[in-house]
Amino acid sequence: MRIYIKYMVSLRCKMMVQEEIEKLGILHAVVQLGTVDIPEAVSNEKLEIFRQRLTILGLELLDDKKSILIEKIKNTITEMIHNADEQPKENFSEYLSEKLEYDYTYLSNVFSEVNGYTIQNFIILNKIEKVKELLLYNELNMTEIAYKLNYSSVGHLSYQFKKITGLAPSFYKQLKHKRQKNLEDL
Repeated sequence: MRIYIKYMVSLRCKMMVQEEIEKLGILHAVVQLGTVDIPEAVSNEKLEIFRQRLTILGLELLDDKKSILIEKIKNTITEMIHNADEQPKENFSEYLSEKLEYDYTYLSNVFSEVNGYTIQNFIILNKIEKVKELLLYNELNMTEIAYKLNYSSVGHLSYQFKKITGLAPSFYKQLKHKRQKNLEDL
């Protein structure tokens, strides 16, 4: 039995879901981002308790096919950008089509219809969040970040960063240094 969960996007979420499954006495469940595979049938009563506990944690069980597909798209993109060591060499549309086994036009239409924004916008927002993370932790310079996230140039990355955040990457990094200095002064 496979259960789909909305808003499950981090390792912390996986740990919380795993903990709730163990509390319910469900054995041998495999928890992934957005899904839980349970090898045995689960009673409707346990499933309802699980649903209630997930709601308290800010998560949600998904029932309809469109919502499940949207979560699969979001989780695939999030995993690809935030957890993969390397970005795929093919473009995102080909990667998503291959990974989810749907035509990209269909995926794109369903995603836009449900969310009100495009898959491409979601990808850009996730890439900018990854850039912020890399800048905050001084892991890479802008050239390395642009290469890692498959930007055509540092200029293109900087343009998108400023368009989304309202700040230049260098200014964003300076804010981090100012915050650290203020914390040290306390």
